[in-house]
Amino acid sequence: MFRFENPVYLYILLVIPLLVMVRILSDIRRKKRLARFGDRQLVNEMMEDVSTLRPKVKFWLLLSALALLIIALARPQMGTRISREKRQGIEAIICMDISNSMLATDVAPSRLAKSKLLVENMVDKFVNDKVGLIVYAGDAFVQLPITSDYVSAKMFMHSITPSLIASQGTDIAAAINLALHSFTPDEKAGKAIILITDGEDHEGRALEMAKEAKERGVRVFILGVGTQHGSTIKMSDGHYMTDNTGETVITRLNESMCKEIAAAGSGTYIHVDNTSEAQQRLDDEISKMQKGEVESIIYSEYAEQFQAVVLIALLLLILEVLIYERTNPLLRHVRLFKKRDTKTDN
Repeated sequence: MFRFENPVYLYILLVIPLLVMVRILSDIRRKKRLARFGDRQLVNEMMEDVSTLRPKVKFWLLLSALALLIIALARPQMGTRISREKRQGIEAIICMDISNSMLATDVAPSRLAKSKLLVENMVDKFVNDKVGLIVYAGDAFVQLPITSDYVSAKMFMHSITPSLIASQGTDIAAAINLALHSFTPDEKAGKAIILITDGEDHEGRALEMAKEAKERGVRVFILGVGTQHGSTIKMSDGHYMTDNTGETVITRLNESMCKEIAAAGSGTYIHVDNTSEAQQRLDDEISKMQKGEVESIIYSEYAEQFQAVVLIALLLLILEVLIYERTNPLLRHVRLFKKRDTKTDN
């Protein structure tokens, strides 16, 4: 596979066509100035050692070298080597609530933004573990299959918004059920479902699914985001969410529901008031889980290819220096290097 590490530098290549245009205009002006001296054939005979081909060759060599140096600056890279490694760790699937209630601002800057920050910090703590990401509202789907690629896990966080799921509401049971079917069939590694929610559950059956997870040896941790005094929900159009009667909706953290689900799933409920403290408590709980052998797919770094590009550019520059502007007297009779053949055969 081929890629550029710093592709933004490729925009500098736009200067190449500009230099070509400048060169063309310069040649046109030069021809007009020569035409003022008199008959064109006579002027050519007076400048027998002047070559029109050599300056053009030198120009294109310089231009090609410049283009290659710009490409080298963008750091072309090619090839990856994929290896599989056995490590001691756990498997954790993060289920993030992205229902409209997560737009509430009773925690700054919002429940959803706070959750994203929490997940990023969480992923930073993983070392030999595998992590997956599920988003849910009225339905649930896998945002990132379970993997040891933590960079991708953090990258997917930026695109998460409530608009990803058309069916609004909060179906915690659907998220737990999907998570249970998303683990790899490794019975030795500890498995955890980390549910980030404000505790609202519109569909029910969350306790049943948490108990089923416990029976399968999967622990369910609940991270509660929000406050009990609650907040309004400001939508993307600037209006506040209202119910069927037209009253403004106030969403509150349902701690009792969160605690019940965590207890049913043999896990722990943690209120996310301070992100770092919540993270530390979660780390302490996860560290107690049984470590098992998990297989991780490791992607090696892309091999740098800019050295070869720079070498070609240097060769072109050396060749440009070796070419004279004027016709070499030793090669005067070689048609390739002559400006043109001014003699006629008798």
